Amino acid sequence: MRALICHAAEDLRLESIDLPALGEQQLLVRVAYGGICGSDLHYQQHGGFGTVRIKQPLALGHEVSGIIETVGAKVSGFRSGQRIAISPSRPCGSCRFCQSGMHNQCLAMRFYGSAMPFPHIQGAFCEHLVIECHQAHPVLDHLSLSEAALAEPLSVGLHAIQRAGGVLGKQVLVTGCGPIGSLLIAALRRSGAARIVAADIADLPLRCATQMGADETINLRTHATDLDKYKADKGQFDAVFEASGSQAALLAALDVIAPRGVLVTVGLGGDISLPMNQIVAKEVDLRGTFRFHAEFATAVQFLNQGLVDGKPVITNVLPMSRALDAFALAADKSQSLKVQIAFEESGQAA
Repeated sequence: MRALICHAAEDLRLESIDLPALGEQQLLVRVAYGGICGSDLHYQQHGGFGTVRIKQPLALGHEVSGIIETVGAKVSGFRSGQRIAISPSRPCGSCRFCQSGMHNQCLAMRFYGSAMPFPHIQGAFCEHLVIECHQAHPVLDHLSLSEAALAEPLSVGLHAIQRAGGVLGKQVLVTGCGPIGSLLIAALRRSGAARIVAADIADLPLRCATQMGADETINLRTHATDLDKYKADKGQFDAVFEASGSQAALLAALDVIAPRGVLVTVGLGGDISLPMNQIVAKEVDLRGTFRFHAEFATAVQFLNQGLVDGKPVITNVLPMSRALDAFALAADKSQSLKVQIAFEESGQAA
């Protein structure tokens, strides 16, 4: 079986690996599509991010869909040939965080394609996977498996909204309109936000943001002053979702957020200095958000029912044999949003 293995920065290889034995409560899945995430790019380009570094060969990937090939002897409710989205979240279920409902903070989390623990948790960019039953979420016939692979980044947005405490009737700003930011906008619209303003530094993601439901878009590279009107009366936004990981975007958000507004940091960037006097004076509620767990089922439901249309986010699909080209394209934000790899060479997995 072939898999995409990252050995170090700029050292991504298509290699043969062994497939683990199928357990009685497990499923053997033929992987159909996998989306390249920002963390995958950090591993491929830099060998990691922050203090997280690759210390052993790591199969990348965690945004995947597929087709069940074999069902374990004691599995019920699934069948061979069934189309599924695959959750990469595998918490232990028994640590104190799992027991209190914070599965995404699991002390023994096995999240696909992560170098955070050692030994690393191998990823899902491979031709076949053996998965646990709870990772499989059925995909309806009308939904393509390419779209189904968006369930993971959509889940990130849904968890961010949960961290904000809800957005019903609120004025919302989203900074950073890449795949997660754009899918977050669709989730915000579905969650009842009254008005959504989207900001980025490029036109391609802003066009996608409009398609996903933004009421107004602002290019901060060419029209930076367009955000100034929202500074009036101590700020206009009840909630801000910072999805770019940019210090400049976070600081700009603090200028336009209303007193007692909630600022959720979604994007991962470097450590920054915060204007604490401004945060204190406005009583800003600054919240982090990390991955997801239960939200994955909701994301699949939204995609299955057409409540979120993720097609505008997918800009490119390349076959597994062109994986290096796919990563290069994903790194070029002027040309692409979500780049996916088709693990069947035809790229036509249904």
